[in-house]
Amino acid sequence: MNTRRKKSTPSEYQQIIRGLSDRLVEAQTPIRVLDAIKWDDSIREDFLKGRGKHAPKVDRSYYDSRPLAFDSAAKKQEFQVLERDITRQLGQFNPVGQIMRRMCREYRMVIRMLEARGTQDFGLISQELYGSASDAFHAGDPTLADLGLMLSDYLNNIAHRGDLKDEPKTLNAGQVVEMLQQRLNAVFGEAENTIRVFESDGIVADAAAGADYIKVRADALFNERDVRALEVHEGLVHVGTTLNGLNQPICTFLSKGPPSSTVTQEGLAILMEVIAFASYPTRLRKLTNRTRAIHMAEDGADFLEVYHFYREQGYEAESSYQNASRVFRGSTPNGLPFTKDLSYLKGFILIYNYIQLAVRQGKLEQIPLLFCGKATLEDMRTLRQLVDEGLVVPPKYLPPQFRDLNALSAWMCFSNFLNHLSLDRIEADYANIL
Repeated sequence: MNTRRKKSTPSEYQQIIRGLSDRLVEAQTPIRVLDAIKWDDSIREDFLKGRGKHAPKVDRSYYDSRPLAFDSAAKKQEFQVLERDITRQLGQFNPVGQIMRRMCREYRMVIRMLEARGTQDFGLISQELYGSASDAFHAGDPTLADLGLMLSDYLNNIAHRGDLKDEPKTLNAGQVVEMLQQRLNAVFGEAENTIRVFESDGIVADAAAGADYIKVRADALFNERDVRALEVHEGLVHVGTTLNGLNQPICTFLSKGPPSSTVTQEGLAILMEVIAFASYPTRLRKLTNRTRAIHMAEDGADFLEVYHFYREQGYEAESSYQNASRVFRGSTPNGLPFTKDLSYLKGFILIYNYIQLAVRQGKLEQIPLLFCGKATLEDMRTLRQLVDEGLVVPPKYLPPQFRDLNALSAWMCFSNFLNHLSLDRIEADYANIL
């Protein structure tokens, strides 16, 4: 009697993956990191009322009074059981299974981080998830903190130029909604009403992206550069990758991003700003300041020191508070920082290097897959394999710069060559002509 099990047909195999993937999407639904770690308006009002002389009143008990929206012990067990089922149903070395198991482990780590709000462990787990400003890109290379200081020096060299000052912010929310809706319709399709842009009173940032929408703060003012940055950063990247993830018929987990995908997402968004000529010095200064502030906190600076750093950079009191609170949210005013904001510059460098190498090695087909969902850079080779197997579909929505890779490929060919030149030697040679 033959007791061997019948080999699963492809459709059965796909159904197994889809079932496990849907469970993963469902399990992560109540986990909202930023909602769980934010400081409420009363903390800000009390701090500003005291003219910034005393640290915000946030400690472990503050977070205890704001319980998580889910049972953390039960949720960790749910991911543990799911990880076990993935191995049982797909095997130890199945590529899709390896991605989903890593996501389960990440989400368990996220839950442990949220359980540790207001303690030193919160910052330590944050570093494990998002990295540290002291991390090097490669052995012997500069760290993120070095990059932040280097970019600050460059920005300081051009800060005195009057022709680089930001244009006045004269566009109101209603005008921005209309402009963004029109521009995004051109990419995503007007008839399908794929992306909605609307005003909102309930957000702190000037704008925020959801699965298929962008909210614009009703009382905020913008200029043309702001609108262009929102178009490419929030629209073409964040909403675009979400829609491409939701379009996946089997690997539905690509519609949701664990922390490891945050670095890829934000890096891709910053790269898009650069190649679409939507970035500008003030925007870059904001990103470098975030990196520098996190590095300060990792080195022992408290909330007031980071707050005064922003004041010295020319920010108003309220903006300085908002920026400093981004660093310490989830932690305490004298604790380790929440390091998620390192993702912007870190991700930009990693994504740029990835695209350079893809061009150098003639693997252009890899580049658009960055948009197939909330992908993680380390999974890109596997995703190429999954596309070939029909388990992942290529991205439906792509920015123009990634739909036609001619210009990007030419740029990266030059960039690969320029990397071999010594800027120090060039600077010395050009001293008499610059």
